[in-house]
Amino acid sequence: MPIQHERGYVIPAINTTEVDYVTCAQVLRESILDHHPHAHVTIITADMLPHGDQGGFANDWQCWSVSPYRQTIKLEADMIAAGPIDHWWSLFELRDVVISQGARDFYDQPTACRHYRKIFDANNLADVYNAITYWRVSTTAKEFFHLVRDIFAQWPHFQSVLKFAEREPSTDVVYAMAATIMGSERVTLPPGLGPQIVHMKQGIIPTQGPDWTQELIWETNPFRINTVAQWGLIHYHEKTWAQEYTNVG
Repeated sequence: MPIQHERGYVIPAINTTEVDYVTCAQVLRESILDHHPHAHVTIITADMLPHGDQGGFANDWQCWSVSPYRQTIKLEADMIAAGPIDHWWSLFELRDVVISQGARDFYDQPTACRHYRKIFDANNLADVYNAITYWRVSTTAKEFFHLVRDIFAQWPHFQSVLKFAEREPSTDVVYAMAATIMGSERVTLPPGLGPQIVHMKQGIIPTQGPDWTQELIWETNPFRINTVAQWGLIHYHEKTWAQEYTNVG
């Protein structure tokens, strides 16, 4: 796609039979615009994919060729922006690719939970979260996303060299493998630098059950969880919560 603006956010939103990712993406876009009214935000839907819908996470690499921006921050759809995020551009702009590393709980503490990261630890993969990924138009970014494409396409081969490998590859694992092959220093910031999502999975928060919305109190303007003010991006995980947030907000 031709470059239309210097900087902008893209949100892939390919609906499945189970999840309405377009609604999630619309909620995320509005939350970004609440803090940055002049930001450029593009929601990538199935009809925009130049190589067609390849199924689930395997579509991710196509964001590279669809983005209308010279510098892009790609965000997972099931998140909201609880505060300004435009300072990230200054942090990222001297790099070709940056994938976020690590996650935090809603108390703003780095998570020590490794329950969801066994494959990363067992295979010495970088602790990346594709939920926040930056790239600029560059040969490095092209190399990275073509490698992501190839890993998805040849997953049985790559699966065979991993311990605790997933049957169907997740984007985080594929990104981690691509980062390892290229050299993680080329596509991540040093540990401790850069944004981290608030991850609302049961083992990270933690809660008694898998659905945090049944146990924790949340409120808007400003966004708080159990009275704790939030900032940055909240990965709410429970996809149907997006509509509830819209109704309240």
